[in-house]
Amino acid sequence: MNGKIVIPKKFWFILLTSITAICLISFTIGRELYAGKTESIFSFGFIHFSGYLFFLLMPVEVAFIYYLPFYTEFKLVATALGTAVLAQCIDYYIGKLIRPKKIFELMGRKRITKAERYIRRYGLLTIFVFNLFPLSSPVIALVAGMIKFNFKQFILVSTTGLLLKYIVLSICFI
Repeated sequence: MNGKIVIPKKFWFILLTSITAICLISFTIGRELYAGKTESIFSFGFIHFSGYLFFLLMPVEVAFIYYLPFYTEFKLVATALGTAVLAQCIDYYIGKLIRPKKIFELMGRKRITKAERYIRRYGLLTIFVFNLFPLSSPVIALVAGMIKFNFKQFILVSTTGLLLKYIVLSICFI
């Protein structure tokens, strides 16, 4: 050894995504709170969209609950659904277009392999459950793209799970 400390790429990836997530929240909700303004639907949509990208995993359900008092259930569910579906389409196509080796470097082979195993074993049920509950559905979307899962089936089941999740959250937290 020559005394150099080698920092793995995954560390830098986690650090960068964490800083990005903190900045997104600070520049949206934080700025609105500081200015004494009501939280905007644009801020919610931006945070929600970002949280559904596989490299910026954030607890978007908490943001949904936080914004419920400010907007009608319909408007918030529609925004959540639209932004989540758009982000999952991006995740799917990133998985489909990027070489698996690069994705393994960023996300870890174990995590991707586990998601792939679930999709291959349970298929649409995996996609539905991971979208219905606050699980890592963006990673499932990424892996679905990697294994070239049928896009129409993927998006239909994802949308159904997301819609049901946000309707239930609306009912429970209004």
